[in-house]
Order: sequence, then structure tokens, then C-alpha cells
Amino acid sequence: MAALSPQATPSSARMRLVCPAGTLPALKVAVDEGADDVYLGFKDQTNARNFAGLNFNDATIREGIAYAHRKGAQVLIALNTYPQPHNWRNWRAAVDRAAEVGADAIIVADAGVLRYACKTHPNLRLHLSVQGSATSHEAINFYYEHFGIHRAVLPRVLAVEQAEKVIARTPVEIEVFGFGSLSIMVEGRCALSSYATGESPNTHGGCSPAKAIRWQTSSAGMESRLGGVLIDRFADNEHPGYPTLCRGRFRVNGDVYYPFEEPTSLNTLELLQPLQAMGVKAIKIEGRQRSPAYVEAVTRVWRAALNHCAAEPQHYHVKPEWQNALAQISEGHQCTLGAYHRPWR
Repeated sequence: MAALSPQATPSSARMRLVCPAGTLPALKVAVDEGADDVYLGFKDQTNARNFAGLNFNDATIREGIAYAHRKGAQVLIALNTYPQPHNWRNWRAAVDRAAEVGADAIIVADAGVLRYACKTHPNLRLHLSVQGSATSHEAINFYYEHFGIHRAVLPRVLAVEQAEKVIARTPVEIEVFGFGSLSIMVEGRCALSSYATGESPNTHGGCSPAKAIRWQTSSAGMESRLGGVLIDRFADNEHPGYPTLCRGRFRVNGDVYYPFEEPTSLNTLELLQPLQAMGVKAIKIEGRQRSPAYVEAVTRVWRAALNHCAAEPQHYHVKPEWQNALAQISEGHQCTLGAYHRPWR
């Protein structure tokens, strides 16, 4: 397996910053603002953000990789959905394509795709996607022993103490989410969208695909529907969000509220010092579906925070201006520590 190039090798005191790039402009601002790695996908169902207007063709991906490499950043290609018997050749072709364009690593969920990649392209660095649902060191070590993965992305369901135990028991680099949207389930196992649309995000690459969304006005306000299912209803003074089942408001026993999850963003700035101390190698920012302005703002804050934490771990503190900047681009303008913090324990 290929190692990271010398100029990108992380020191023991510095976590890598992994930023989303849904488009070429987003990639460029992420690199300009200090991302160590950017991750992106092809324009097809091999990646979990398969939306119209996003992702890369051959021309833009080559331009993006060249731009990142000139500035010392690495490009990771997400092939993080699951092939089916009738279309598995598409994933094999995507692996070949990623190797041919010069990706620094591919992010993979499916064991069959990992096997093909390690056998066919032994010098291509492999990362286990969060969609692989590996929440234990036993699972991660299985992928290491059979496919030689270099890094694994932990699902957003583990507490800090659980993540620390995983890191202590595996030779694989561990990447954790630091900021962005949350999932109410272990990633790779959510099927909510498929109930309403017939298309699973784990096989088709799109949670709540745009073609299944309908907006309509009623006497009660603006309504959003997914596959005919009423997801939410907004008053005139409310900002309508993108309709997903897990963040919908529903009537339950006479009360209307968010029974699954309220619109909020994960924000772990205050946990950087313990994450660094336990050996986390990379912090991932969610949001390939978000704008270049979002990517620019988030990358700027997290680059400053990670630099501060690496240089002065004992004196690290979260600056108010960082939190204020992130609050402006958070879902519902509110943040949470998610599963990292469990006050009932």
C-alpha cells in the first residue's frame, strides 16, 4: 500500500483537516483555507452525495487534483455506497478511474469493492468509509487484515471514551467527524429515505433525492413532501429546510415536534484537545452538498483551531469568534456534541 507523501505526513501533534468538496470551487477554497485533505465523488451513484449539480467529471477532477497537489493537499475520492448484483461493474470502473486520475486515497464502504481495489491497485491507499459502519476495533482490524486499510472513519454514534478504546486497539489511523450534519443511525444502515422514495442512499447515493421532493402552499403554510409523505409545514416566519424524514416534524400523540432529530449541527471544537491526546489522526468536516461559502467559512475556523491545539495543547481554548462563525452556518443555527457527550452516563 502507498504511504502518504512526505510533505503531507501528519506529525504526532497535528490532526489532519479533511474538508468536503462537492464542486471544484469548493475544493479550491478548502485548499486555500488550509485543508490537508479534500474528499469528493464522481457524478454517479458510487458516492453518497449523488445529487444534480454536485460532483466531478474527468476534467474537473483532474484540475482539482492538480490544484490540491500544487498546494500540498491530498484528494480522497469517496466510493462509499454499495453495489448491487446488476451494477457492480460500475464500482469496479470507479476504482480504476480513481487510480488513473491520481487520487491519493479512496474512501470505500463495501468489502467487495475493497477487495477489488487492494488486488487490482495495490499502491492505492484505502480508507474505510463511515458508511462501513465499523464501530469497534474488531471490525476495523478485520478490514485492516483482509484489505490493508490505512484509515477508518468512525460513525457518529460513539462517545469519546468508546472512540479512545478503539484507537488504543488498532494500528489503523482513526478519523472522526468534527462538524456538520448528524445521522440518527449508524451510517450505512439508514433506510428511512428508501421507505418514501424507493431509493436507498446506501445504494443510489442520495438521501431524499430532489426528484422525490415537492413543495406546495396551503392555508396552513408552506409544505414539503418526500415521495408524497408530508415532512414538514412552515409558517411564514420560518425558514424551510431541505426535507428529510429524520429531520421532519410529525404529529405524535397530538403533539407536533421533531420525533427523530431536531435540525442541529455537530460541533466538537471543545473536544479537540482530548481527541488529539487520544491519537485521532484526522478531523472530518461534513457537507459536500453545501456551498463553497460554507466550505470556506468552516475550513477557516477549523484550520485555526487545529493549529492552536497542536501548538498549545495545554492552553487550547475555543475562541468566541469561532463559535459565532460556525453558528451562522449550522443547521437550525444550533450545535450539539452529539453522541460524543452523554450526560446520562
